[in-house]
Amino acid sequence: MMLPVLAVVAGLVLLMWSAERFVDGAASTSSHLGLSPLLIGMLVIGFGTSAPELVVSVIAAAENNPGLALGNAYGSNIVNIGLILGLVALISPLAVHSSMICRELPVLGGVTLLSALLLLGGVLGRFEGGLLLLILVAFIGFSIWQALKAPEDAMSADTEQDIASHPMSLRTGLLWTAFGLLLLVVSSRLLVWGAVSIAQSFGVSDLIIGLTVVAVGTSLPELASSISALRRGEHDLVLGNVVGSNLFNTLGVVGLAALITPIEVAREVLLRDWTLMMAMTVLMTVFAMGWRNRAGRINRLEGGVLLAMSLTYTGFMISLVMQGGAV
Repeated sequence: MMLPVLAVVAGLVLLMWSAERFVDGAASTSSHLGLSPLLIGMLVIGFGTSAPELVVSVIAAAENNPGLALGNAYGSNIVNIGLILGLVALISPLAVHSSMICRELPVLGGVTLLSALLLLGGVLGRFEGGLLLLILVAFIGFSIWQALKAPEDAMSADTEQDIASHPMSLRTGLLWTAFGLLLLVVSSRLLVWGAVSIAQSFGVSDLIIGLTVVAVGTSLPELASSISALRRGEHDLVLGNVVGSNLFNTLGVVGLAALITPIEVAREVLLRDWTLMMAMTVLMTVFAMGWRNRAGRINRLEGGVLLAMSLTYTGFMISLVMQGGAV
């Protein structure tokens, strides 16, 4: 048991460090290549912070542990909204200015709702996986078109400031991107092996481990980048990271995992995990877009609500692990 635990700890530490290097390198490289700050904020940083979830889930699916892949994606979405966004808003209320984020939020809600329809069949097969990936490609294309049409957005300034805080030459950016990606693969392989071994030792499913330990671990890069952005007052980048990451997890991470290995979906996933994920997505959307003529702003009370929901869920899932629950 000691070796798998050490593998998980070492994997998580390496995963967090390599993910930050990968995102910083990719953002700097994209800037040198002339990509607009808005596109870097939306695609490179927003989606790039989901690189740990993607690599972990692909390895898990390839090694015939698709439950770990699904749990990682949905668990990370819950952690992103509750632990990361909730904690950051609790530290300092987040003002929302980006019109691009306000357009993405309803899309995230619609995509999350679609995922429930796909879960109803009890299996996420290759067709469903391909559909999710096709929607992701269409969304990326639409986002690029929107950014080219209206390049000025509140998130542009946040992204420029973020890139300026990590100055790199093009060569350095390319090296960190490649090295970060290589370490992501190595650390993810270590994490998956340790997580599956622990699940087998406790007699629980890899889904439960994916929803708890792995989900929190792969979301640590988002937490680090969000707190860093908060220090610089980049509120839109904080929310953009969470929304972009959740979109990529729901469409790209789950879609690619299902394309590799069909995922059997237990009824509890829809009733317990998806329901909470959807409820938190709706709350985040309402808080961020404003209601009753109130401007978009996630205050401390709303952040506390999201954080409490995430902590309660995590506590419940940990109790299942300790009791040896199967699902």
